[in-house]
Order: sequence, then C-alpha cells, then structure tokens
Amino acid sequence: MSQNNEIIRFGSRGDGVTADGRYVAGAVPGDMLIEQGGIKFGPGHQEPPCKHADICGGCQMQHVTDGAYLGYLKDNIRGALLSQGIDNIDIKEPFLCNKHSRRRASFRAHWAGKKLLFGFNTQQSHRIINLEQCLTITPALWHVYLALKPFLNKYLPHKSAVIIKLTEVDQGVDLLIEGWLAEGLEQIEAITDFAKNNKLARISMDDGLGPVAMWEPEPVTINLDDIHTPFPPFSFLQATRDGESALKAAVGLALQNIPVNVPVADLFAGLGTFSFYLAQKHKVYAADATLSAITNLKNTANRAQLPIFTEHRDLYRRPLSSQELNRFKAVVIDPPRAGARDQIEQICASQLSDLAYVSCNPATFSRDAKLLIESGMELLWIQAVGQFRWSTHVELVAHFKRKEVI
Repeated sequence: MSQNNEIIRFGSRGDGVTADGRYVAGAVPGDMLIEQGGIKFGPGHQEPPCKHADICGGCQMQHVTDGAYLGYLKDNIRGALLSQGIDNIDIKEPFLCNKHSRRRASFRAHWAGKKLLFGFNTQQSHRIINLEQCLTITPALWHVYLALKPFLNKYLPHKSAVIIKLTEVDQGVDLLIEGWLAEGLEQIEAITDFAKNNKLARISMDDGLGPVAMWEPEPVTINLDDIHTPFPPFSFLQATRDGESALKAAVGLALQNIPVNVPVADLFAGLGTFSFYLAQKHKVYAADATLSAITNLKNTANRAQLPIFTEHRDLYRRPLSSQELNRFKAVVIDPPRAGARDQIEQICASQLSDLAYVSCNPATFSRDAKLLIESGMELLWIQAVGQFRWSTHVELVAHFKRKEVI
C-alpha cells in the first residue's frame, strides 16, 4: 500500500492529512486509505462514546483517542506557527480537561410545527438535535437541560425561537433565556416555580433589551481564587474549572521570575480570572472594555482589599501605548479570537521584558507572535490546553521574553 495513503497528521479543522497533502474527513494519524475506498483504522481511532457524535456540532473529534487528540492540539498550534514562518518552538504536553466538566453551555429551542426542538445545532447547520446525552457538560447543567424540556414544551409560545444559556455558579445553575420575556401571572409563576423546584441560582429573560432577572434569591457570584465576584448573566468565564486552573498555572510559570510586588498588567481582564490570581504576588493593573465586568472586578477587589487597579478601556480602540506599558515588568494578555494586533504593536515598541499571551485562536496568535519575534522577543514555550474536549477548539498560553533580558 502506498505511503501516500497513510494519514500522517491532523489539519487545523480535525481532518486527517496524507503525506501528499490530501485532507480526509474522519481520519486520524495512523489510519490508511484503502485503494477501493474507505479507511483502515489505526491505533488512534476509537468508537465515539456519544450517540450524537456523527451529527452534533459540539464534538467533531469523538472518533479520536485521547492520545491522538493531544497530538491534534499540538499539530494545530504547530501548523499555525509554520504558516507565519515560526518553527522549532517548545510546545509542552497539552492539558486535557475531563469529561462532564463544561460549566457553561448554550442551547437552542424552537417549534417545528407542533414539535419542540431543544438542544445543540448539528454540524454546520441550524438544525437542532434533541439531546439524549451529553458527555461534555457538568451533571448540574444536564439536570437543568432535562428539566427544561417539559417546561418549554408547555410554556414557550408557539412560533418562538429562544437561546438557552446555562452557567454553573457558586449558588447553582444560572439560566438565561434569550428571545422571550414571560408575560402574565401564569408564565411568571411558572418561571418562579421552575426555579424553586430545580434550585436554580437565577433565571433571567431577555427579549432584546437586556437581561431581566425573574428569580434571584441571593446575589449570583463566581469563585475566582477564593474571591466571590458578582456574575452578570452568561458573562465570559473559562469553560471548565480545570481548564481555568491549567491556564493560570501556565501564566504563573511565565511570570515566576518577576519580583514580588512589582506592577504587572492584565489586559482584556474580564471578571478577573487572571487578576485575582496575579494579585497574590503583584500589584495589578486590569483593563477591559466590558463595563459590567470591569466594574465588578473593581468593586470586588476593593472589598477584598487587593492591589488591583482597574480601568474601563477598549483596548482595540485605545490600546496601552508603549510608554504606558513601560511602567510594567510583565503583561498578561487574553484577547478575543480576533487577537490584539494594535495592542501587540505597542508591546513590540515597548521595553516590556515578559509577556504571557493567552489565546483561544492559534491562527491570530501566530500572526501576533510573528510581530513580537520580529521586535526582539523570543517565544520560549507554549502550553496547549484542550478545554473543549473532542472539539477543534484549541487554547494556549505562550511565554515571550525580550532577548536582551534572557
């Protein structure tokens, strides 16, 4: 059998790739293409553990063993770096999150005639799967999902389409329903009873004008490094607790030689996932464009008497200048998927010695990494994190250090 028929690596979207560059959906490194058609499975192939694996849009890679999936995470990052001419980088063994660990999830529900469809979208379509199992979300989220099925079937107005967003918080499960606002005594009482019976932390509804809390017996919070900070409905939060811990550990490793009490910056800080962690050793400047998030971070830090100084600032429109950055010994940056080119250009022009770059998109990270390397910083290592198990979504933390201070 020709060596060109062997799958030797993964492509960025999880397809297998042969030595001569053919992309094969559903193939894994070690598989062989059969001359007559089809695939002869290798040791990296497994039977998908979920009955919805072939159609669900949430998990594209359940046919891949854990060992092969770890290889995919590294291949994805390595391929993105090579596209920018970056090679020979130390990519550490990836961290893989556990099953049933996803603490936030978004579902869709709508009526198809007289039948209610409620679940995830199928792959690359708007068709909804009525889930019978899910191996990624926490048991608490799954319990609420199952309870919502008969509730929506009874009370969701016909011809309505809603998005159901669940987050596991300190007090239980926080539920946000987008596209519907309960009206009338019967619906409001039904919402309240549902919350009580399922011990929800909060139910909010949003008909397009912003979330309205329908049930919140006590203020909803999320625990970040033993600091309980207020949590607006479905705010950004790392998808899993163990993934969050892995990302923070990698950031800590990147900044381990920064002296105690030296000021550091946390850019795109959000609710403070990294700010509270960094404040254990350093004075922290935290900036973010989301007013609710940065306000909660400020108020929580003040109550806890932590050395965190916040600024409501859109870092896309007004990135920190190189002069402002020179006040800090190190920076942690955790931008959205689009990356942070303008902010990176200012970092390149600064005298900053250490940068911990947290990314959820290897492609835009690699684009920014090229700029940093060209400015005189060295990419020392990358820690890959498989926070979205069985998906093609890859997260990472990278440590950059300016060469003259290595």
